[in-house]
Amino acid sequence: MTEVTESLGCWGVPIAVIAGAIRASTPFLLVSLGECVTEKSGRINLGLEGVLIMGAMAGYGASLYTGSAWLGVLAAGFVGAIMGLLHGILCSLKRVNDIAIGISFMLLGTGLAFFLGKPLIQPQAPTLPSIPLGFWSDSAQIQSALQINPLFLVGIVLAILLHYAFLRTRWGLQIRIVGDSEDAARAMGFRVIPTRILATVFGGFLAGVGGSFLSLYYPGSWSEGLSSGQGIMAVALVIFARWEPLRCLWASLLFGAAGALGPALQAMGLTSGFYLLNALPYVLTLGILVLTTSPGRKISGAPGELSLVR
Repeated sequence: MTEVTESLGCWGVPIAVIAGAIRASTPFLLVSLGECVTEKSGRINLGLEGVLIMGAMAGYGASLYTGSAWLGVLAAGFVGAIMGLLHGILCSLKRVNDIAIGISFMLLGTGLAFFLGKPLIQPQAPTLPSIPLGFWSDSAQIQSALQINPLFLVGIVLAILLHYAFLRTRWGLQIRIVGDSEDAARAMGFRVIPTRILATVFGGFLAGVGGSFLSLYYPGSWSEGLSSGQGIMAVALVIFARWEPLRCLWASLLFGAAGALGPALQAMGLTSGFYLLNALPYVLTLGILVLTTSPGRKISGAPGELSLVR
């Protein structure tokens, strides 16, 4: 990113921000799409931070020991799905609070990842490839900036498919009705608990895959501080997107751009307030939570059974 901004002058900042937005938005996009499905079913998963970091660790370890980064992605998704399954089963028990369970899973996943990932800090595992969208330019800096990971394209396709599914398919109708009213879902013959468990498993799978992006592509290594709170921020992102998959795509790009702005301006020599610029994604998250939880303010689009709004 530094080479791009230095060689392209003032044009380097927007190009670097766009490139950084695409890279940094990928885990936000995958995690938020999974959480969107989970919350549409009437359940919230605050344990996504633990799932994300476990996926990053499992993906890196599987890639290291199998020699295949794509097997690492599958392993990360599998671990995320298992954690989602456990979360879904526990939250289906009577008088169990899904927010408390989510916080417990966040701490459990983070602790397990730190413990099991100790041997993975030094070795270098195979990483995911890039798609060179800057082939049209002779500038090596632009070519480097416009390298896109396939998981970002997978996220775009998923956002479109989920948008269609919620509007046009029986599966999408079932998820929405279960999330809006348990009584209506049972009257229509839908099974509430299995639907919510499967939705939570799907959300966990995508969160695990999002974690594999962090360790296998950007930044592309395993360390204990890898996730930087992105799992929790993804929950706020879903609220900001009003539980709409396509809006999750645009909101993810916004969060990614907020995170990329600081390094881009620093590369231009604007170092004043650098740490404040790096805090933009967290400020954005806080602002979203304040605006959407103000007293007397109704959250439009929220599933009726979601504990966040009941």
